[in-house]
Parts: sequence; C-alpha cells; structure tokens
Amino acid sequence: MKQPYLVKLRFLLLLVLGLTASLGAWAQAGTGTVSGRVTDAKNEGLPGVTVLVEGTSVGGSTNADGTYTISGIPTGGHTLVISFVGYATSRVPVTVRAGQTTNVAAQTLAENATALGEAVVIGYGTQRRQDLTGSVEQIDSKQFVKGQVTSPEQLVQGKVAGVQITTGGGAPGANSQILIRGGSSLSASNQPLIIIDGVPVDNTGLSGASNVLTLINPNDIESITVLKDASSTAIYGVRASNGVILVTTKRGTQGDTFHATASTQQSLSTPVKYVDVLNASEFKALVNAKGSASQKASLGNASTDWQREIYRTAYTADNNVSISGAAGILPYRISTGYLYQEGILKRNDLKRYTGAITLNPVLLNGSLRVNLNLKGSWIDNNFSDQGAVGAAVSYDPTQPITSSDPKYAPFGGYYQFLDPSGNGNLNSLATLNPVALINQRRDRSTVRRSIGNLQLDYKIPFVPGLSANLNVGYDIQRGRGTLNAAPNAAAYFNQRGVNNYYAQDLNNTLLEAYGRYEHTFGANTKLEFLAGYSFQKFQNRNYIVNNYSADGTVFQQPVAPAYNGSYTTLNTNVLEGYYTRLNLNFSDKYLVTGTFRADGTSRFNPNHFGYFPSGAIAWRIKGEDFLKDNTAISDLKLRFGYGKTGQQDLGDSNYYPYLANLGLSTLTAQYQLGNTFYQTLRPNQYNPNITWETTTTYNAGLDYGFFGGRLYGSIDVYKRDTKNLLAFVTIPALSGLSNAGNFNIGSLTNKGVEAVVNMDVVKGDRLNITVNANATYNHNEITYLPDVYKVGGISGGVGNTIQVNKAGYAAQSFYLQQQVYDQNGKPLEGVYVDRNGNGTTADDFYVYKSPRPSYILGGGANINYGGLNLAFTLRANLGNYIYNNQRSGAFYDAGSNGFVSNKNREVLNSGFTSAQYYSDYFMENGSFLRMQNATLGYNFGQLIKKGTNLSLSFAVQNVFVITKYTGLDPEIVNFGTPNTQGIDNTIYPRPRTFTVGLNLGI
Repeated sequence: MKQPYLVKLRFLLLLVLGLTASLGAWAQAGTGTVSGRVTDAKNEGLPGVTVLVEGTSVGGSTNADGTYTISGIPTGGHTLVISFVGYATSRVPVTVRAGQTTNVAAQTLAENATALGEAVVIGYGTQRRQDLTGSVEQIDSKQFVKGQVTSPEQLVQGKVAGVQITTGGGAPGANSQILIRGGSSLSASNQPLIIIDGVPVDNTGLSGASNVLTLINPNDIESITVLKDASSTAIYGVRASNGVILVTTKRGTQGDTFHATASTQQSLSTPVKYVDVLNASEFKALVNAKGSASQKASLGNASTDWQREIYRTAYTADNNVSISGAAGILPYRISTGYLYQEGILKRNDLKRYTGAITLNPVLLNGSLRVNLNLKGSWIDNNFSDQGAVGAAVSYDPTQPITSSDPKYAPFGGYYQFLDPSGNGNLNSLATLNPVALINQRRDRSTVRRSIGNLQLDYKIPFVPGLSANLNVGYDIQRGRGTLNAAPNAAAYFNQRGVNNYYAQDLNNTLLEAYGRYEHTFGANTKLEFLAGYSFQKFQNRNYIVNNYSADGTVFQQPVAPAYNGSYTTLNTNVLEGYYTRLNLNFSDKYLVTGTFRADGTSRFNPNHFGYFPSGAIAWRIKGEDFLKDNTAISDLKLRFGYGKTGQQDLGDSNYYPYLANLGLSTLTAQYQLGNTFYQTLRPNQYNPNITWETTTTYNAGLDYGFFGGRLYGSIDVYKRDTKNLLAFVTIPALSGLSNAGNFNIGSLTNKGVEAVVNMDVVKGDRLNITVNANATYNHNEITYLPDVYKVGGISGGVGNTIQVNKAGYAAQSFYLQQQVYDQNGKPLEGVYVDRNGNGTTADDFYVYKSPRPSYILGGGANINYGGLNLAFTLRANLGNYIYNNQRSGAFYDAGSNGFVSNKNREVLNSGFTSAQYYSDYFMENGSFLRMQNATLGYNFGQLIKKGTNLSLSFAVQNVFVITKYTGLDPEIVNFGTPNTQGIDNTIYPRPRTFTVGLNLGI
C-alpha cells in the first residue's frame, strides 16, 4: 500500500470530526435527553424498536439489548411513540428538562403474532427483518440443531436455504466444507468469510487441528446469520464472493438479574455401516478359484473382520457452565466448558477446554457503548493413523492380528506381509496391518486459540444520530504436536521409528473504524449512512524441523538454503479496505440500500485496488393502503439486488504469486561438484498481472407472511457470474519459468432458486407445532476456459484423474468412458462405446455427471405439549453423482506376488481381472435423505425452587439415511484439494450418536 494504514486512519477520523463540526450547528439550546428500555413479554430487550417524540422528527431506535437514548428534545411535556412491527404501539408521556436526562420506566410491548420486527445481524450493525433488502437468513439458538454438536457450523446444517454443509468424516473435530450458492471458484477457496463477534477469522489450516472452527464452543453462540447475495455481502469486498457467515455469541443485558446455567451431555457413538468387503470364507474361495500358487500359499487360517477390529463404541461428555446478568451498569456473561470426545476409530479422541467473557456496559448517560468479547480454548488431540481405515478395507481377512512366529518379532509381534525372497523385510507393495497402524503410532497435538475484540460506539453528544465506532480485535492460534513411533513400527521400519515435532503459529489482528449517521425526516423517512476503514493482518509461521528416527538421530533434513537444526517460514497477508453504506426507508414501504467497498491485498500487485459496489431496492407491499388492513396477508415485500464481490484466497502456499522469486531445486535435480551434490536456486513461476476473481450477483426475492405471521418465508432467484477465475494450471513449454502456475483463466456461473417456508401449524397455550422447510436449486456451469483441465485424483495407478473442468459443464464434472454391457446387463471388460466413430476408444472420453447436487433440501418440525418437546431435522441432496473408488478397485489381479488384498463385493459381480478405472460403470447416484437429528425433551419447570428451571433431553444424530448409493456414505466430499469432490475412496465413517442431556437454570 502507498500509505501506512495509521495515516489513512487519521485522515478518516479527521473527516468524521469535520463532519461532526459542520453539523454542530444542529445542536439546540434548551433541550434534554430521555433514555429507557423496551422489552417483550419475557423481559428480553427488543432491538430495533422505533422511539419517536410525537409531532417532531426527533427520535431513534433501541440497541441490541432494547435500550435507547434520545438527545436534543425540546424542554417541556411530550409523548414518546414506541412502535415495532409485530408489536402493539405504546405511547408514553414524558417531561424533559433542560440539560438533564430523564429515565423512562421500562416499557413492555405486547406481541402481535409476527417476527417482522426481529433484529437481524448484518454487516456492521443490525436491521429489522422488515427493513432487509438483501438475501439474509438468521438462525438463533432456539432453532439450532440439537444433540452432540461440537463445531459451530453443525448448528445450522440443513437449516439455511442455499447453504450446503458437509462434514468430512466422523473424526472428532473433523473439517467441514461450507458452500453458499454453489461456490464460485475452481482452485481458490470456496469457503465463506466467517466473522465471529465482528472479527473476520482466517480460513488457513492449523497444524494439529482438523477444523479450526472446532475451537469455538457452540454453547456460547446466540445466532448465526448467513449473507448470501452481493447487496448484503459486498460491504466485505474482496473476501465475500462465497458469502458471509456472521456468528454472534451470547452476552448479558442491561438491568438483567443474575442467571446461572449448568448443562451436561453424555453420548455414545457407534459405527452405522461398514464397507462391503468379502469375509474370510468368501475371500478364500475367490483366491482358490482365481489365484496363483503363491497367492494361494499366502492365505491364512484366521477369520478377522478388520473393520470391526479398528472401530469401537465411543463415549463423549460435554459439560458447560455459564453465569450472566448485570452488576450495576455492567452487563456480563461468563462461561466455561469441557468436552471429551472419543472417535469411533480406536485411540482417537479430543479434549477441549473453553472459556468466554463478555462485558457490554453503557456509559456517559447512554452515549458510549462498550462491547468487550474474550474467548479462549485449549484442545488436546490424539490422532489415530487414518491410513488404518483404508487398510482395514483391503487387508487379507484370513490373517491374524498378531503371531507368535519369531519372524514377526521385529514388528512387535503383529502379522505383516513379508518379502517373498525370505530376507525378513516387509513386502513394500503390501498393505500394512491396520491394527498395528493404530497401536504402534502416537500423534498428539495441543492447540490453543484466543479470539477477542473491544468495540466502542460513541454517540456524538451535540449531533443527534451521529456516532463513531472503533473495533480492535485479534485471533491468535498456536498449534504444537509430536509424532512418535517405536523402531518396530512397520509403518516407519526403514526409518527405525519416528520422533518428530511440528508447530505453527497464526496471528490475525484487526483495526476498524467507522462513522454512522441516522436521522428521521418527518415521520416517514429514515436515513442511515455509514463510512469506514478496515485494516487486517494475517501472519502464518511454520516451524521447520528435522525428520528424526525414534532414537533422536536425524533421518532426513528439510529442504532449505541454509539449515542449522530448525528454521521457520513466515508468510504475511495484509488487507486494507474503505467502505460505505446508505440505507433509506420511506414510510416503511420503499427501501433503498447502496454499498461500496475499495479493497487492497498484499497477495496481488499493490498498485491497484478492487472496487466492489452493490445496490438493492425493496417494496414492502404490505405497507400500502390497499393491504394495510388486510388480516390474511401479514407481510409482502419484493426485493431486487445487484452487486460485485471479490476473491483473493489462493491457499496457504500462494501468498505472493505476483512477485518474482527464487526457490531450491528438488533433490533429484542437484548439481554435482566432486563427490558433493548441491541444490541450486532457480526462478519460480510468477504472474505480475494476477488479480482477484470478481463475482457479479443478481438477486430477486419475495418475502411473504400470511394469517398473522403463522405462515411466512421467502423465495429468491439469483445469478452469480464469476470472472477472472483463479486457478493453478499447467502452461505450454517455454511459456514460463515452470510448467504450472496461478493465473486468471476463465469464468463460471451459478444460478438458482431458493425457497423457505415456516409455519405455526398449531399455536396454543399447551400445544404448539411449528414446521420449517427450505429448498435450493443450483446450476453450476463453466462459461469459459481456454483449455480442458483434468482434476479429481483417484486411488489406483499413478496420476489417474476422473474429473474435468471444461467450458459448458459444471466444475469438477466426471470425465469417463461409456461402458458396454452384454445382453444380461453385465459389463464387458475393456469394451467401451466408440463415441467418436474413429475405430478406437482409447481416447474416447465424455463428460458424464456432476458431483454437485441439483437440489438441496432441508426441514424439520418442533412439537411442544406442556413441558414435552419433540424436534427433528431432515436434509436431502438430489441429483449428485459419486465415483465409487471402492468398487473400481475391485478386480482380481492374479499377477501379484506374495499377498492378495481383500476386495469390495463388486469383484463377484463384474469379474474384472484388470483395472477399469475410467468406466462409467462405477458411477452411482448419490441422492439421499438423511434424518440429521431427533430430540425428545421434557422441561420440569420450577422443580427445585422458584426461579429455577430443569430440563432433560434424549437425542439421536445421524438417525437414518435413505439412498440407492451402495457405498459407505452418499454425502462424500474429498478434502485433499479444492478440485476433488464426489470421489468415494476411503473415509472415516460418521457414527450414529445417542445423547442424554440435562440442563439446570437458575
């Protein structure tokens, strides 16, 4: 950047002060101030309530806790008009004295059977739901997925239209893929921007942590808001192409009394399904029928179910305690939690300790709002060797786990396939004993994280409606771990065991400042104008150390220009942005929103910025005279939006792709001088013209409500055009310094429809039934690429891929050969359709299906009768296809020597004797319906004493799956690279979990 950020911040603050001074003449002599609080029937503060001095344009709105302060009111008697959509209007007489603050008694508004006035968290503030012009969906704690939830994104799985959340397996703390409206990139990140209490967090992976979001305790979260269209996300500019998720944690409220809650959940998890492989007798029959003499001789006499040997019934305990209230003028919430979670894979567990403190006082007679958020977590992980999952599928079931034969003593007594030569060494081509992989290896990590921020919001005293906001935040992560294995561990036998250390530090610091001006003109027009500055720095430090044997001797040194035992790599990414937003509300009927952001990133050439505008309009038809008194229609609003957002996240290893730099040659390209070999420095590929992807989004929506808000929801139609796609691609020989690099190469489009329906089927004193459903249709298509790029690596062979990025098709579409079948429907080995008509099928591939679902469905119900509660959540994907890599590896090779791997049952169906990896015979429809969770609970109410609350619950997660897919799990995502999805190779299965929970509130 050309100027230091502090200089630019100083300029911004001077600009705000100048605006303040120019507006100072608005201050009136002989005026006073009123303050108070507005609550609902449960004594919870109502945010966004309009408070006006009747007959004037002076007024304001309540804050997040329902409090308000209005300055500049002429002295004398007045009437406050307190109105909120969905609640009955209240009129309160008040007497104002010059230079004094009059405290108004708390006002409780009666509900009017609608949620339109609910405050929704948006970028840099909140808005009433009825005032939204963009596609925004907020899920609060009452709607969260119940049961054993250990990571925040699982709380809203299946709850939000247009959002696909897929967990990458059943390991404790497993990573998740989050796609909003299909994702907009090929090689860059498709993860949304996640903001926790105003602090944007980094998507960078951390050594020792499978999923960095697991470091946040879900019990501390109050609501999760998803911003989907550009009119709502563009204010975040260069990071918002994949949508924005705003996480808001719980806090105390002004004037609240002391509350304490304690909860415990005890869970058991069991495997749901095992990969369908041959048992010992079936396997022995196959080998005896088709095997060579050496293969038959390799068979044992045991009957071992290797999958059941490595899995277990796993136990989880999740305990949390929190206290909240207000100590005088200081609202507070303090919480702590402890989670112990075992994985169903043996010797895999996670321990998490969390703590959080929030303080949010209002000072200076309501002029200064302070929000202090501090969250910390400590996680101890014990990772099992997940290679055991694949090994258990392929290991010979006729072999024992251990053997007393002395030749296995060097391997700790575990049975292993040995070299056929009889030299006592391992057979380098054979699979290793899966139980030994788990028991002879220890991989432990300790991960610490702290997220915090201090936010000051100050109302300029002599200019009503003008405020300045300062937000200083941080997100610090530390990952440390050790990998140990004894010298007799077969996986590290040539290295004589392992004794290694790994470490990584992530530092994320934030400075933001913005000014906001709110004013009501007359009784009908409201204006909000916001302008601000943002600076964020991300630092990623990796510690590079030797690869040691178990006895501490150096087995291999890392590749480095100069190495003296250890060194670190430090990569820094800086983001700087300027943003502004204007909201206009005319008569609560006509709404206008405009935003603009200018962003710069250190990843690209610093001599240019990206500019990201957006605009939206909405017509609240319900506010018109012809519908105002209609009792059947409680809400009807049309929305139209347009905007641009950006993308600059190329991953952890691509920090400065525009800079020319040097790198060391590989070990196979060293230069010999005498008897010594030296690595040489060579220029790396770089692209001085690389820039961000840009996504232009068009959105049209309809919000509706009927029968007093008993039936409400929304429908959205969208189109997202992404240009200058960032991709790591191969380039022609002699056209660059390498054979591949990062380039802007093409464009793609996502377009679709979203629908949300919520219905209060029964609403009574004792019986209440609510039903919710959401549906998304999304069509993804690459509209331009200069070439065809193969992606989607599979297991089997070397460098085999079965997906392609090609113009005219969905990203990562499958690229296969069309199988030919006999008259009985059995596949003919090696026979494919000659689609080109050139007499050969060797190069005759075609684009088949997409791993992306065409339809994503979600829904559920909540039934309450007295203290009894029943709730469940359903999810479904339709139209997604899966390449079953387990089946494609099921062929019998009689040429292997000294061992035979177990086979998927497919080997009995196809009879293949050689690999047919590119056959579309192995493609399957992955559509499914999953019951995500079902919860039955009972609230005993004030069982102990007055003011207490006791509830008991029983929950089941992953209740059932309905699908035609024959593999382990139809909801497959491969997390190896951004370009692999829908390939079922080997996954850590998701368990079925049974949970008993107890909650006590005081």
